[in-house]
Amino acid sequence: MENQKGYLLVVEDIPDILNLLEATLKFKGYRVVTARNGVEALEVIQKERPALIITDILMPKMDGFNLVHRLRINPATRTIPVVFLSATYVAPEDKLFAHSIGVNRFIEKPVDLVAFLPIIERILVQGDNMTSPALSEAEFYEGYRKRLETKLKQKTTQITREEHLLDSLSEDERNSIKASLHLAVTEREEIQTLLNQIREQVENQKKSE
Repeated sequence: MENQKGYLLVVEDIPDILNLLEATLKFKGYRVVTARNGVEALEVIQKERPALIITDILMPKMDGFNLVHRLRINPATRTIPVVFLSATYVAPEDKLFAHSIGVNRFIEKPVDLVAFLPIIERILVQGDNMTSPALSEAEFYEGYRKRLETKLKQKTTQITREEHLLDSLSEDERNSIKASLHLAVTEREEIQTLLNQIREQVENQKKSE
């Protein structure tokens, strides 16, 4: 887009999805920069402010929730539009929390590119005034902790169910379940790590009060 000011920052830890989004947006004429997690995204943003951020939620090191919170408490980045993509955090409570921390749009995976591209163009051309006031640290971490705890329980239930299924399935069915199980275990570990970090931050915050 010749009239586009700035670039699109795509933040995604799954290479296939990252490559698909990058290739699609570049084909449409956008300048695209990529990052694999929130930490990398913040490093990119420090160098040059993007016109729009498109980010996954569940990522290692720093997830989408934490990334957006950090953007919204910083006056220099507070108004950057953010589009969330997620296959994990899709419950109404997840979407409500996302909007409460200042996410402009929420799109479930797998991404429907036909519907996705007009949303991106509309935000870039018309702007978007949906950004909410930044939550306080206490409000953010309380809501964040609840989302992580709920998702951790769901992942544990999914893993238990799929482990029980394995013995009763055919070979082809087992291979499919094993792939799903492997992904669920990886996601549970990422969520548990993030939850431990948040609990530690909350405890440190209480001690300093």
